[in-house]
Amino acid sequence: MVKVKLCAFSDEAASSLEGQIEALKRNNIPYMEMRGVDGKNVTALTEEEAKEIREKLDANGIQVWSIGSPIGKSKIQDSFEEVEKLLRHTCSLANILGADKIRMFSFFEAYDSRDEVISRLRKMVAIAKEYGVKLHHENEKDIYGDIASRVLDIMENVEGLCHIYDPANYLQVGEKAEDTQRIFAGKIDYYHVKDVIAETDQLVPAGQGDGKIGDILSSIDGEKTFTLEPHLAVFEGYSHIDKTVMKHKFTYKTSTESFDAAVAAMKDLLAKAGYQEIGDTFVKE
Repeated sequence: MVKVKLCAFSDEAASSLEGQIEALKRNNIPYMEMRGVDGKNVTALTEEEAKEIREKLDANGIQVWSIGSPIGKSKIQDSFEEVEKLLRHTCSLANILGADKIRMFSFFEAYDSRDEVISRLRKMVAIAKEYGVKLHHENEKDIYGDIASRVLDIMENVEGLCHIYDPANYLQVGEKAEDTQRIFAGKIDYYHVKDVIAETDQLVPAGQGDGKIGDILSSIDGEKTFTLEPHLAVFEGYSHIDKTVMKHKFTYKTSTESFDAAVAAMKDLLAKAGYQEIGDTFVKE
């Protein structure tokens, strides 16, 4: 039996916590990958703010699956002390919010600094372990771990680091979905759902681009979580996490509409792959 759980970057539906909770409940998604809340990046929250957020989420049956941090989206030349400071604070927030995962990256301007990247990632994994948290590396354009060969290098040389597979991010650095899916089969801890038309670089709902997300759903075993990160519309805080301009094939009137469209597309792919929605889980015998 294969089980799939859906999670979401709910700040793509609304900036406010209340709006995010509403969007998740409306779409029957009980898991949040927290990135931005009430106009603040999750890593900028105080511990008191995190406690208040946790109370509201608990009251609404929403669980923070992972912290969608920007840690590692900094230049490899920058001080590691600042990286460590931010990581320790984010780990403390994760403990308060009830999350045992933090999404992170492997540094900009680092292609020629392989040994320093590996050294930093090892130190970061050890720091997170002190808090009972596991770091999850996401492939992303312009960081060291953007193409498959360098991600494999990280996998083979940083013990304890977990991995996220983002199909659109691989497409945007010239990798083919069928190649990366074959390379990373059985090595991925969870997935981000973002799809893109490779030729035009236009972001589209899952299944309408070249990410072959349906193939992933047909090939996985056991239980996996997929976090919706559709980027179907510009959302508050986007410029703080990515300096590139998003291209879209479709236009939506509101972020709520684009978020709901993203969920509907993913659920349609799940149905086509033979999954049944039972409670908050998608099951395939």
